[in-house]
Amino acid sequence: QVQLVESGGGLVHFGGSLRLSCAASGFTFSRYAMSWYRQAPGKEREMVAEITRLGGSTTYADSVKGRFTISRDNAKNTVYLQMNSLKPEDTAVYYCKRNAGGYWGQGTQVTVSS
Repeated sequence: QVQLVESGGGLVHFGGSLRLSCAASGFTFSRYAMSWYRQAPGKEREMVAEITRLGGSTTYADSVKGRFTISRDNAKNTVYLQMNSLKPEDTAVYYCKRNAGGYWGQGTQVTVSS
């Protein structure tokens, strides 16, 4: 079955960096576009970044443009989210999603302290 397992979250200071990973299994990874979403306490889940199946095109939320980079390694069945210049408002649970079929990972907590 489809499984998405996020890792790499944690506590970081304002201006710091983290790299999230999402390991996929149970499907042919290279056939699907993938996304990262986040949900802060009391807020709706929002799209952070998307990447097409071969990585040729990416899309970002305005709030993270220029700071976050989504990438993928189809040989490793993994999608990444490099997060730089982190701000307290980036604090959230970050989720990996396979766009087709709406499959979600369990999420990984990112906390940015001021």
